[in-house]
Amino acid sequence: MIYDTRRRVWTTKGEDQEAAKKEFIEHLKVLEQELGNKSYFGGDEFGFVDVVFIPFYSWFHAYETLANFKIEESFPKIIEWAKRCMQRESVAKALPDQNKVYEFIFELKKRLGI
Repeated sequence: MIYDTRRRVWTTKGEDQEAAKKEFIEHLKVLEQELGNKSYFGGDEFGFVDVVFIPFYSWFHAYETLANFKIEESFPKIIEWAKRCMQRESVAKALPDQNKVYEFIFELKKRLGI
């Protein structure tokens, strides 16, 4: 569900984007609640949910910029988790820079006329 919702955050405008943003925020609320005070979604060990969700972190700057909201202010536990994940060499080497993702999306939106 979060994949489709986050895509609509950057591919829509106006009321559609606002609706997608609200839905995306609701998904993040569920994830933040599930994470709780654990280091990783599975507890002390980096696991499957972490592997699946951490790539979204590279897109956070783009979502925030294009949809005008702040993830860090509302979801500090997710941001702390993401920073902890980024300390893992395998994660840090695999994920693209947030600014490059934003630049890519910005150019894509221009080309698609979004």
